[in-house]
Amino acid sequence: MLDAGVHFGHLARKWNPKMAPYIFDQKNGIHIIDLHKSIVKIDEASNVLKQLARSGRKILFVATKKQAKDIVAEKAASVNMPFVTERWPGGMLTNFPTIRKAVKKMNTIDKMIEDGTFDTLAKRERLQITRQRAKLEKNLGSIKDLSRLPSALFVVDVQKEMNAVKEANRLNIPVIAMVDTCCDPTPIDYVIPANDDAAKSIALIMDVVCGAIAEGLSERKLEKEKEAPEQSEDKAPAGKKLRARKNAVKVEDAAVEAAPAAEEEAPVAEAAPVEAAPAAEEKAE
Repeated sequence: MLDAGVHFGHLARKWNPKMAPYIFDQKNGIHIIDLHKSIVKIDEASNVLKQLARSGRKILFVATKKQAKDIVAEKAASVNMPFVTERWPGGMLTNFPTIRKAVKKMNTIDKMIEDGTFDTLAKRERLQITRQRAKLEKNLGSIKDLSRLPSALFVVDVQKEMNAVKEANRLNIPVIAMVDTCCDPTPIDYVIPANDDAAKSIALIMDVVCGAIAEGLSERKLEKEKEAPEQSEDKAPAGKKLRARKNAVKVEDAAVEAAPAAEEEAPVAEAAPVEAAPAAEEKAE
């Protein structure tokens, strides 16, 4: 973490007093973040993200600053999570149905290209649709699989992504964020005090966070594999179950029929010694 520069904060004159509990010292006019507290907070956030991933929920990553967007896009895509790295579309969470309509429009254009309808259009219309598709892909392409509101937000640079944080707070969606010494940690549910300007620092924390999500996803996969055989046994074909029941009934009927025959043979066997007994007494006399 020292090599990645996670401990470097902002200039002391630009600090936010609410970040005081996470500041270790001041050196050359720059605040130094307490890495012991950073480690504790990273572990706490990782556990939360792991549990969310294990339960099959989506975490939306938000980072539009230049040094973070490529790193966040790569790491989020590796764990199959949605992300916003170009521009935060206003009302993306609070007006989610409208955003979904735009995504559906993009999917409709894709279907037109696949079934050949696109080729039948005039050249000008094709050009307009192509430009529209490119714009939608740039802004919303990374969230096309997000069919409902995310269960949590992971934000890099709270000040720059304040609109995203406000929308999440309004909808009571938990926010996990890298918070620098110049930011206000109050609206953040899980604060990770760290340098949010250095690419190495962002990459390091994203590695840890995405590693926790990957663990949660792998555990979910194992649980599903264990449940699959049990469900397949319960969901046996109705024909097989019926045949099994008929066989069981036949076995029971055969047992019931055999029981009286055995009882009838038993008295005959017992009667023979009784009849033989008087004959033996006569001989003895």
